[in-house]
Amino acid sequence: MRLCGQLSLAPADDGWRAIGDRAAARTRPGIHRSFARRPGQSQPAPTELQAHQRLHYLGPGFPADCLAENQAHHPGRRNWAAPGARKRRGRAVRERFLAVVNPAAGGGRCGRLAPAAIEKLRAAGVPLEVIESRGPGQATQLVREAHARGYCKFLAVGGDGTAYEIVNGLFPGAADGERAALGFLPLGTGNSFLRDFTDRGVEHAATAILGGRRRACDVLRLTHKDGVLHYINLLSIGFTADVAAITSRKFKRLGELGYLLGVLTCLARLRRRAFPLRANGEAEFDRRRCLFLSFSNSKFTGGKMMIAPMADTADGLVEYVRWGPIGRLGLIRNLHTLYDGSHLNHPLASRRGARRIEFDLEGPVDIMVDGEVLTLHCQRVEVLPGALDVVI
Repeated sequence: MRLCGQLSLAPADDGWRAIGDRAAARTRPGIHRSFARRPGQSQPAPTELQAHQRLHYLGPGFPADCLAENQAHHPGRRNWAAPGARKRRGRAVRERFLAVVNPAAGGGRCGRLAPAAIEKLRAAGVPLEVIESRGPGQATQLVREAHARGYCKFLAVGGDGTAYEIVNGLFPGAADGERAALGFLPLGTGNSFLRDFTDRGVEHAATAILGGRRRACDVLRLTHKDGVLHYINLLSIGFTADVAAITSRKFKRLGELGYLLGVLTCLARLRRRAFPLRANGEAEFDRRRCLFLSFSNSKFTGGKMMIAPMADTADGLVEYVRWGPIGRLGLIRNLHTLYDGSHLNHPLASRRGARRIEFDLEGPVDIMVDGEVLTLHCQRVEVLPGALDVVI
């Protein structure tokens, strides 16, 4: 879940505006404006839940000539431009990483640590441009625009939610265009996806970026009544999503204590419900009640919780985990097993790999997807095998 930091936002307007010295001189001939929205240009579709209308470009932007933006005219914003950035005119954008920084990730930890981490990469010779996301959904639209302009290498500077927004900016477009790559500087709260590969965090991630290590990664696509979204970590329904939802809505500002209060609240009013579905085109829908269902690409969620110990990010399958209608006392006794994957030994738990999941839900339900809480009428989950390169 995204934590909102106390950030000084730019004045609101009804579209996208140029910043820095380009904004000050936008009437001069030959000067490009950065993604200015022309009168009559349509807003992002309301069904694209990740996209918001008011998007302000922060840090070095990516105008048509691929020059870094100067932020001297915007006090309070960090200037991410590398020394000599304007001399890089000849470098093709596809050779650079576009780092997307979520300064609110990790309760503000990312905002404090990101500048030093990025400068270390630059000092080691990694070509970087940097933008900041200042609110939920902004990164999705920023990445979509950047990818359309030729950027293919992205760096998620934050947590799982930051990577989730980048993935939704890349897809579905990246499925048909030039192959995209995603690296990580894990400065958020959970960083669950990266834990499948290492527990060394930033150190390992930086080494992978410097070494150019890539591996193919599946992308999972959820089709819902109002559109589609994409993810690389986990989607869950039931108890786990209920806890995430109530924590986000009522106890978000309390941090770990808030999460504990969310767990206790959901235990007190424990619901075991049916979420009818079928896997791989089976004839019948499974309408049994359950505690939760998860549809994973990677093993972990919430940092160290191993919901799907058999998941493989490159096997072309959704790892479908089901835990049946366990009671309160049984759940309390077995909660710890979610952290080592041994919950699958419980007689009410099961798992299987699937290429396609179809739902037969009566209406919208709360879901948790890559740390974000949404309420959607889910229809199906499918796999895009090896659709994304991850730099790990």
